Amino acid sequence: MTPALVRQHVRHTATVPDTEPRARARDWSEIQERMLIPLYEAVYARLDVGSGTRLLALGCGSGLALLLAAARGATVTGVDSSRPERLALARRRLLPEPWDTRTRATARIVDGSPRDAAVPGSPAYTVVTAFEPIGCLAGDSEGLAGLLAAATPLAEKRAPVVLAGWGPPERCATSSVLRVATKLADPLRSPGSWRPALRDDLEEVAQRAGLRPDGSGRVACPFGYADLDSAVRGLLSTGLFDAAVAATDRNQVDKELTEALLHAHQRPDGTVWMPNVFRYLIARTP
Repeated sequence: MTPALVRQHVRHTATVPDTEPRARARDWSEIQERMLIPLYEAVYARLDVGSGTRLLALGCGSGLALLLAAARGATVTGVDSSRPERLALARRRLLPEPWDTRTRATARIVDGSPRDAAVPGSPAYTVVTAFEPIGCLAGDSEGLAGLLAAATPLAEKRAPVVLAGWGPPERCATSSVLRVATKLADPLRSPGSWRPALRDDLEEVAQRAGLRPDGSGRVACPFGYADLDSAVRGLLSTGLFDAAVAATDRNQVDKELTEALLHAHQRPDGTVWMPNVFRYLIARTP
């Protein structure tokens, strides 16, 4: 793609209203969220998630991980308080229509905190997940330990609690693109700037929440897109570039992101491919 076509692509994507919350949530659910399916499936296989599982998902977003667990027979509850647009998509994915009496509800979607997921008299949760990866933005784990601590009383003793994080930068091709966000956000010295994942990010959060680490793993989660437009929309939907947009403007972020993808990750057929590795930690409740 020539520089002129790059500028044309940037002008086009700048006119797409995907900074509007509902559009960004749609881009997340239709383009980006599926990139983490290998992570979800690896964890569910390791923990033998199935018909006897009662799963509580913190920060459940638009609910794909919940949907995969429900397909295995699990009874699932998703909790999120920060992204109502994604939560609305989760409800559409998981909750039966009122008129469909043939469908047995095995899912709950809760707009609130883990404590709002408590149902008096219900069995304790057997698995708790916090699948949104940390260790990529400065301060992205703040508040997570509190959420985990609030969820612990709702779970069985020694129930597994799953945390997820980005792998080492040298194993994550997307790191080179996320540095664009850091470069543009630095003038604000924003806490949302990219930083390299650290080896003990997940263990430190678990320790602050009073959980005991009990195993970990790494999973390949390549980011693959049909074209540059899909890649830009998908990456912007993650929220990882929000600080850069705030520090500069959307047009500048689109331009720099497009050029970074074009020069390093676009294939001759126009597709975009970025191999990545994500890490998960299994901890146990007291």
